[in-house]
Amino acid sequence: MSAIAIALTLLVALLHVGFLLLEMVFWTRPLGRRVFGLDPEFAARSAKLAMNQGLYNGFLVAGLLWGLWLDAPGICLFFLGCVVVAGLFGAATVKRSILYIQALPAILAAIAVHYL
Repeated sequence: MSAIAIALTLLVALLHVGFLLLEMVFWTRPLGRRVFGLDPEFAARSAKLAMNQGLYNGFLVAGLLWGLWLDAPGICLFFLGCVVVAGLFGAATVKRSILYIQALPAILAAIAVHYL
């Protein structure tokens, strides 16, 4: 894979490490509540769901790093595809900005992995 493909895939993995931390560690803390616009009561009631969601982000990170470690574009494309689908779904059902924060970087990384 090209250096651009590797860098973009690492960027997507890094973003998902950030999502993992926000959802698993900071959900009920001021940072997490501010990022997601949560009141303290809702954050407390939904913390277990957020931790589960964060864990799935961790699986995406693991898959992306695994694909990079093996220099396996197919594995990277699979996990980038998962990120794109999750980002499109999130943009359609939760908040439009998810399209730009999650799906767009993964789309760019997938294009780079496939074509560069």
